[in-house]
Amino acid sequence: MRLALAFVVSAALSLVSARALPPVTHFFDTKIDVEPKGKNVTINGVLTYVTLPEGRYDPRVALLFLTDVYGLPSPDNLFLADQWAAAGFATYAPDYLFGDALPIGADYVPWLPAHGENVTTPLLLAVIDELKSYGVTQFVAAGYCIGGLYVTRLVQNNTITVGTMSHPSFLDVPADFEVMKAQSHVPIEINNAEFDTLFTTELAAETDEVMVGQYPPGYKRLQYNGVGHGFTVGANASDPVQVAAKEGAFHASLSWIKDHLVY
Repeated sequence: MRLALAFVVSAALSLVSARALPPVTHFFDTKIDVEPKGKNVTINGVLTYVTLPEGRYDPRVALLFLTDVYGLPSPDNLFLADQWAAAGFATYAPDYLFGDALPIGADYVPWLPAHGENVTTPLLLAVIDELKSYGVTQFVAAGYCIGGLYVTRLVQNNTITVGTMSHPSFLDVPADFEVMKAQSHVPIEINNAEFDTLFTTELAAETDEVMVGQYPPGYKRLQYNGVGHGFTVGANASDPVQVAAKEGAFHASLSWIKDHLVY
């Protein structure tokens, strides 16, 4: 609804610079009394967590924050989305898991079949279509875990300007990147973990074999040692290796997106 989205897309379309990047303020295993700064809004029938910069920003650019399997119920996802907003991006996190995110600690294997691309992708595209009608002309995307799968699809289909994904899951390697190389003009960055059991170091190496020096739009992969799957979303604040990896990956993703925006 247009009235419901009034606070989401500003009428002013003046270009502004991003604000300085704040420090990471939320981690798994650490109780911090911080409330999410965004709001839940229904966009084209899809519940979406929307979080905006406090200062001026360019509303023509939308960052799609594509969550892990824990979705919008996870405070860590909301805080990370807020961090993107604090860096200067109008940030939208669609609930493409349709209110059925995986509970923390649950087994994803029996959960996954009911959350295939045939039911999740239409929800993501519905949000994109609606945002276009409100003046958004450029989409960038950051995906985490299963969100990396959707970044991959958006890159393959040239739906976004630039993408970044961290510890992506459920990719078909190398096939997904062969498709990307054949038909995309979108730069892509990957942050992977040394101890990830889903996007393993072996799969990362296979991806490099397809992409390094062979993908003109731009490809970059950074590996973070000493951490496992999910490291960019949550970290133990008492573990300096986890903290450094989480902060480093965010800075790398932010730089990648800023460097490849079209002005």
